[in-house]
Amino acid sequence: MALWIDIATQKHQLKLYDGHRLVKTYPIAVGRMVTATPIGTYRLINKQRNPGGPFGAFWMGLSKPHYGIHGTNNPASIGRSVSHGCIRMRNKDVLELASKVPIGTTVQIHK
Repeated sequence: MALWIDIATQKHQLKLYDGHRLVKTYPIAVGRMVTATPIGTYRLINKQRNPGGPFGAFWMGLSKPHYGIHGTNNPASIGRSVSHGCIRMRNKDVLELASKVPIGTTVQIHK
């Protein structure tokens, strides 16, 4: 089975699955109402360690341009709807997730 990511924006949760088996659940921050996280199915298209700026320790770009899963330099934001649409994770969590998922991984985002 293949690894895939399920993101529930209202629950502020990112779940990593291996086929039907839940591997791990992570707390996340998502977009606020005016800059909502885009709903849909995407793929990871790139990965970058230490991208600079507010993106924390790691960036994983989605096939939706300008959106991604990334770390944060503001861990207090996790669990809230505060971003410009990206999915924020604690730096230790995004590093762990990035080490497990390859480019091409499916990312399903829903409310």
